[in-house]
Amino acid sequence: MRLLYLFWPHLPLRLARARHEAGGANSGSWPTGPIVLGGQPWTGGTVLDADPLARALGVRRGIPLGSAHRMAPEAVFLDPAPDEDRAAVEAACERLAAFSPGIAGPSDVADPAFGRLIVHADGLVRLWGVEERLVARMVEALAPVLPGPPHAGIAGTGFAAGVAAGHAEPGGPPLLVPPGDDEQFLAPYPAKLLTKDPDIRARLARFGLRTIGAVAELPRSALVARFGEEGARLLARALGEETEQFRPRRAAERMALGLPLDPPAEGLDALRFVLRRLAATLADQLAARGQAAGLARLAITHDLAFARRGTPPELHFEQRFPEPTADAEAIERLLFARLEGAPPPAAVARLELELGLVDSARGRQLPLFTPQAARGARLEWQLARLAIAFGADRVRRVEVGDPEAPLAEERWAWQPVAGAEVTGAAGTGPVARGEARPAGRTARAGAQPVERLAR
Repeated sequence: MRLLYLFWPHLPLRLARARHEAGGANSGSWPTGPIVLGGQPWTGGTVLDADPLARALGVRRGIPLGSAHRMAPEAVFLDPAPDEDRAAVEAACERLAAFSPGIAGPSDVADPAFGRLIVHADGLVRLWGVEERLVARMVEALAPVLPGPPHAGIAGTGFAAGVAAGHAEPGGPPLLVPPGDDEQFLAPYPAKLLTKDPDIRARLARFGLRTIGAVAELPRSALVARFGEEGARLLARALGEETEQFRPRRAAERMALGLPLDPPAEGLDALRFVLRRLAATLADQLAARGQAAGLARLAITHDLAFARRGTPPELHFEQRFPEPTADAEAIERLLFARLEGAPPPAAVARLELELGLVDSARGRQLPLFTPQAARGARLEWQLARLAIAFGADRVRRVEVGDPEAPLAEERWAWQPVAGAEVTGAAGTGPVARGEARPAGRTARAGAQPVERLAR
């Protein structure tokens, strides 16, 4: 097996800086002092990343933000953007899928392995050329979605490929380990690379085992006697044997269905009838597979025969759901609220619905003696519809933080409603948050936001 290991050091902070620079002059200058990414010190989160100045003061990934503030009180603390980070890695995986079907790596910024992608590189020489050329093509394809060139290494095991990538030059040629030479390649490197356990690393140093080659020379029984099952894994890694099965990530499944309207429909009632059919058909397919969808994309094709000049031929809407679902009625109601807020400017000749972020549905254990135990989830969907109708800036929910906090403003915080984020319609420009209004209805000026206390 040949595995390509791509590694972007401190990718969360890189992505945050790229978003900041993309904001232009309105975003101001990038901070020059110590920078800590993860949130504000008074929140209960942990550090996701830190720049070299903050790391020099002792700030490390995974420590509480409050501890990071005590170590570096002068640091600038930045809020994370997990959805944008996830989207960037997902886009990178889609580009890598054009080269190889086997791709592994997390897209959750909270995962310690975030910023590391592994590609199954067997059998790609005839398609893309030698391994150096293959890596160059991949890096070129990833440049628009992930900032900075990665470290790249290819070896026969995931561990050896990771070591090779960690010691490769960023932006330079990949560090290639010839097939079958993993043990010889690993021998001169420090033995501490074999494990992340600080206690085992200290014990290896006390025993005088400084290099991986020194560990490989020991009998398996001696390592198991000293370190238990972890000792067997240490020896396997040192000998160039695979200890973790390569498990490629499954590409997100998408489902789409479209219907022509003959004659073209001009009213929202006719569109709702077709939308209900589309949602019900796709929801039945989801239910039969035991799956749920996280978002919907609605494509509207106009009949331009009697339309006003300048009417776009198509409109595209994207709507995230408060939670993954296979409920046709909930999907149809949320999408129809979008149509009420921005009705099509001409007769509709075709309606197409696509469900994305399809994954296995998660079961939920409901309490036996509590009636309407799922009312919280239903309330989230109602709040999302209200936010679409009256504007996402007018509907918020209250999340209780620390009830015992000395300051009242630290006991709770306003949070956006899940599923209230909207994207624009193609050809008409982006729909600003808070501008969508139901047809024939106007939100009353000064209306108070709808509140919900998180239980």
